[in-house]
Amino acid sequence: MSFTLIKNVKIINENQIFESDILIDGCYIKKISKSISAENNFNIVEGGGKYLIPGVIDDQVHFREPGLTHKANIKSESKSALAGGVTSFMEMPNTNPQTINQDLLNEKIDIAKNTSFVNYSFFGGVTNTNYDDVMRFDKTQIPGIKIFMGSSTGDMLVDNDKILDNLFKNSPFLIATHCEDEQTIKSNIENYKQIYGEEIPIDLHPIIRNHHSCYKSSSFAVELAKKHGTRLHILHISTKDELDLFVSGDIKNKRITSEACTHHLYFNNQLYQTKGSFIKWNPSVKFEEDRIALMEALVNDKIDVIASDHAPHTIEEKQNKYLKCPSGGPMVQHTFNVMLSLVNRELTLQKIVEKMCHNPAKCFNIHKRGFIREGYFADLVMFDYDKKYTVNQDNIFYKCGWSPLEGVEFKGVITHTFVNGNLAFVNGEFSDKREVMALSFNID
Repeated sequence: MSFTLIKNVKIINENQIFESDILIDGCYIKKISKSISAENNFNIVEGGGKYLIPGVIDDQVHFREPGLTHKANIKSESKSALAGGVTSFMEMPNTNPQTINQDLLNEKIDIAKNTSFVNYSFFGGVTNTNYDDVMRFDKTQIPGIKIFMGSSTGDMLVDNDKILDNLFKNSPFLIATHCEDEQTIKSNIENYKQIYGEEIPIDLHPIIRNHHSCYKSSSFAVELAKKHGTRLHILHISTKDELDLFVSGDIKNKRITSEACTHHLYFNNQLYQTKGSFIKWNPSVKFEEDRIALMEALVNDKIDVIASDHAPHTIEEKQNKYLKCPSGGPMVQHTFNVMLSLVNRELTLQKIVEKMCHNPAKCFNIHKRGFIREGYFADLVMFDYDKKYTVNQDNIFYKCGWSPLEGVEFKGVITHTFVNGNLAFVNGEFSDKREVMALSFNID
């Protein structure tokens, strides 16, 4: 075992900011105290008054492996995550092949074990025809099962009401949903094709994938969850309308929880004019009033978790016309910086840590992560809040090579990222040593 002593940091943890040292023993936090004496065998990391937080846990990423590796892979995107202070990820099942049974899940786990730069986990995927396979997933290995209740992704759209009712009734897992009503979207597309043909303007995206499509699907998911007492987590809430479906309060007291993504908190529809398809996501980036309402919901705890929905595509793919342009964009490296840029009197540093670190751990019952506590895994991120940097081609690590945030100057530079006690990223450089683990869930 090796000991690392982090000196003179300001810890942001469990709604407090306090000065302290931290002693790491192997992969665990051994001691948290204001003054820890160094011994000869300690590796010393001088904090110099910088902030230290638990590693960010991103509950929604698309790393594209297997099958779509011309866009990204687990190695490249987890490396980007590491640079952005994300020490654990939960990856979605819409790869090729889709992660719709335990054997395919095991294949992804093996890839991550051999290539990931951070801790890893994968959702189980659901289709209209794989109910028995879904029920055989290992509950300790997956954060939950992912249901596309709209917005067809290959054949992963689950649109059979009887199957949905059965899943919500019997699932032993948390159910995470993508909620957009497919028929509403198809009808809107056909209407605008009659007007524009193949030349539909990108700024119609939030009109095509509109408030009604989101609310209709989200409210149906909530209705099913309340009917059966299901543990439901609705991903990437994008409208002010949907916020009425959720209640304020501590996440530990909720059966129905919600997530917001940084692009819905940062961008609005006016930016389609300058950024075009680079901010085309599903659900769509909507209006300023929605963005403001989502920010307020973070503060009043209707929104429980912040994630990236990191979903890279190549530049060439994103330059297609509207109907052929894929939705999604790379964000995992910059999610934390985006949230730092949104800090104000109401949205504090402590609240950001709660939504990005503590609450994902609570939401998914992750074993010994998400907090700076003695005996927990030493997933830690140090950042210099006074230092600034600008996103550009020289500091983007995504395989796709672009970001919708290029040219933006952010306050707060991540200087050190520890994964399971290993100093994996320091001052822009990556360690050759990987000390990563599969996340464990639902373990007492």
